[in-house]
Amino acid sequence: MKGIVLAGGAGTRLYPLTLVTSKQLLPVYDKPMIFYPLSTLMLANIREILIISTPEDTPRIEDLLGDGSKFGIELSYAVQEKPEGLAQAFTIGREFIGDDACAMVLGDNIFYGNGLNRKLSDARKDAEKGKATIFGYYVEDPKRFGIMEFERGDSRTDSLKVISVEEKPKQPKSNYAIVGLYFYPKGVSDMADNVTPSARGELEITTLNDMYLQEGRLNAQLLGRGYTWMDAGTFDSLKKATDFVSMIEQYQGMTISSPEEIAYHLGWIDDEMLAQSVKRYGKSPYGERLKAVLEGKVVI
Repeated sequence: MKGIVLAGGAGTRLYPLTLVTSKQLLPVYDKPMIFYPLSTLMLANIREILIISTPEDTPRIEDLLGDGSKFGIELSYAVQEKPEGLAQAFTIGREFIGDDACAMVLGDNIFYGNGLNRKLSDARKDAEKGKATIFGYYVEDPKRFGIMEFERGDSRTDSLKVISVEEKPKQPKSNYAIVGLYFYPKGVSDMADNVTPSARGELEITTLNDMYLQEGRLNAQLLGRGYTWMDAGTFDSLKKATDFVSMIEQYQGMTISSPEEIAYHLGWIDDEMLAQSVKRYGKSPYGERLKAVLEGKVVI
C-alpha cells in the first residue's frame, strides 16, 4: 500500500509566518508539523510515501526529510503547481500509486489516541479488499466541514455504514466531520479522473467519497472518546496543537509522532541508525527522548 502526504497550498491563514516558509515546516512544539501526518502513515505500516507540495516548498521539505532512509521508509516528491482540490492528489500521484491501494493524510492534520494503530490497520485491510474508509470526529460547528451521516453498528469501534457525505452543509445531518485522512482501494486515480470541479472550481474529496458511497464501497471509522484530531492550519489551532503535544510529552515523558521512534519499534531502523539520529539532533529535547528510546528507557 502507498501513502500520500498532501502538503500543498499557500498557508494564507498563517500569514505572515508562511510568507517565507511552508506551513508544514512550522513547529508544533518540538518537531516540524509534517512529522505528524508522516507518522500517521507510518503507524498504518506504510513505507512508500509521496509528499506533494508547492513548487517553492517541495525543495524545503525534501531538505528536511531527504529520501526517508533515516526513517526506514522511501520518500518521493511531486509538485502541485496550483491547488485545485484534495482529489487532485491522486491524479498527480498516479504514477507513484500504480496499481496499489493508497492512503492520504493532509499535511496539517494531527491524530493521537490509544488504539489508533488498530483503526488504521482496519482501514488498510478494507482498502486492500476494495473498500474506501473515511474517519469521523465530533465537532460543534459541522457547517464548516465535510460531514458524514452513518448507521451505527453493534460496536462503535467497528467500521460503520455511511449513508451520505456532504461538503459544508447548511443543514448538517450529523456532527461528525470527515477529517483529513482517507484510505482508498486500487484504481483511485481513475476514480479521481471522473471528479468534476465544484462551484468553487475544486476537485472536492467529498465528491470522490460520494462516488465510492454510490458504489457501496465506503466505510467509516469514528475517532471517538480518547482520540484527538487537530487541523493546525490557523493560529489558534496551531497554538492548541502545540499546547496539547507539550502537555502529553512532558507529563508522559515520551514523544508524539516521532518518525524515528516509530521506525525503530517497527524494526525498520536499527540501533546504529537511531544513534545517528540522536547525534543529529544533539541535546535538544527531541534528541534526548530518542536517546532514551535507544537506551531502552522508553519501550512503548
